[in-house]
Parts: sequence; C-alpha cells; structure tokens
Amino acid sequence: MNHPGQLRVAIVGLGLLGASLGMALRGGPYRRLGWTRRPNIRRWALDCDVIDETCDDLGELLSQADLTLLALPIPGIVEYLERYAGFWRPGAVVSDLGSVKSEVMAAARKFLTPRGVHFVGGHPMAGTEKSGPESAFPELYVNADVFLCPFSDSPEEAVVLLEEFWRRVGTRTSRIDAARHDDLVAHTSHVLHILASSLALSILDAPDRQTRSERFSGCATGFRDTSRIASSNPVMWREIIESNRSAVLKAMSDFETCYYSMKRMIETGDFDGFEREFARGKLLRDSWIEYKQTGLKDVGRIGD
Repeated sequence: MNHPGQLRVAIVGLGLLGASLGMALRGGPYRRLGWTRRPNIRRWALDCDVIDETCDDLGELLSQADLTLLALPIPGIVEYLERYAGFWRPGAVVSDLGSVKSEVMAAARKFLTPRGVHFVGGHPMAGTEKSGPESAFPELYVNADVFLCPFSDSPEEAVVLLEEFWRRVGTRTSRIDAARHDDLVAHTSHVLHILASSLALSILDAPDRQTRSERFSGCATGFRDTSRIASSNPVMWREIIESNRSAVLKAMSDFETCYYSMKRMIETGDFDGFEREFARGKLLRDSWIEYKQTGLKDVGRIGD
C-alpha cells in the first residue's frame, strides 16, 4: 500500500543493524519497507513494529522504494547490487551500511549508474559484538558518526536525502571518499577486532589446563572490556578483513610501530618515556570520550 507524502524506505537485511534502524525510525516520516530471507523474521519485524510492510518478493519491494538501505555483509551487498539492479526505478537512491566502501562502490558504479539509480555509500560507526535481530535495539545509532561516500558526480539532492535520513536517528554525518574511508576504518575499527582476538588467544589459550584455569581466574573487568569485540562473528570479520586487506595491513604496521616503541622503553628501562607515552594515550582517549559525549569539534591539536 502506498502512502502519499511518505518517503518509502526499504531496509534489506534485518539483523542487528537493519532491525535497529527500523526500530529507530518508529513514528517518523518514513514508510518502512523491510525484507530478509527468513519469513519468520519478516513476520517478527511486522509484529514488533520494526517495519511497516514486507513481501516475499524482494524485487517487488525494491521497485516501490524511494530510498534503499542494504544492511548486509559485504559480499551480500555486492551480490544484491548486481542481482536486483533492474528493479530500482531511475532516480531512486540506494545506500548501504557496510564497513568497506571501495569494493561496494565499484559494484554500484557498474550495475546501478547505467540505469540512472543513485548510489551513495554509507557506513554508520555503530554496532556491538552481537549479531542477529534478537540483539537489535532502537538506540544503537544515537550519537554515532556516519560516513557517506558519494561519487564525484552524485546528485547533491541524493546525498542530502541521506544526510537528513541519518540525522533523524541521532547521528552525525560527514562525507569522505571511498579509499580514505577504507584506510580510516582499518585503523579505527578493523584492526581493533584483530587485536581483541589476538589478546583473547594469547591470554586464554594457555599451554596446559592448570595455567588456563589460573588465567581464567585472573582475568577480570580489564580483560572483559579490552577483549569484548573478540566475541564478534568470525565469518563476518573474515569477509570484512578480506575486502579491506591492504588498508588493514597498513593499520597493523602502524600499531606495531607504537607497540614495539613502548616495548623498547620497557626493555631499556626508559620508564619516564613510557609514562609520557602512556599519559599521551590517556589524554587522547579521554578527549575521544569528550568528543562522543559533547560533539567536540576542534580535535586537531589534541595529543601534540
């Protein structure tokens, strides 16, 4: 059923990100169309006011959408851009929630642009270590940053449409090109999951049962907080790292430089230097907390 005056937004994928987005849009100006492969999840989403309508045929749903958000794994986004390219109307706007942009935007340029469909890459910096619709909650995106990656020739009105959409769920938006985005998130997100998993392995994968038992007993809130994202979906993170391999390797090298610098300070007994570096890290993290809480803008000189 069409509702004149309401922008019809299709959310494809109703896991943590997609279902949380549907919840966040409750009571807003959008008509929420939703789809996922599993019929029982589609029914749940309708019953729980996550979406307003759905159907069995994804192509039919996409043909009605003014704006589509693909809340899928990276390979799924690329697949759907090719498979369903012919269903979007010319002039429709399509975006995604994926954490890697270059591969996705290459597919969009190939399959959507020739049909007059406007693609603007998107990536909300939001999530938890959990996955699936049962983990969704409406506040997931509150105060999150969202990166938008338009093409150089993307219509301004398509980008503004997405900016207004994301701001309605409490986020801050900024525009960035795809290559710079992928380098950025390799440093701010992707390498963190590798480090968290490495910590869990190096600490808990002890050589014998007694040592493992002792380490399990010895790990408390510090280990819990630092290793939380090691509980993330391994398949999803294999796909993300594989799609952003070169940028991730660069981010890992940058971490190694910092880590081994502190290691050398400890080896040589330079604890004054260690304390200064530790204090600089504390200042930077405390400033990031302030930024998240208050929207601090002038962060360029922090830590200098």
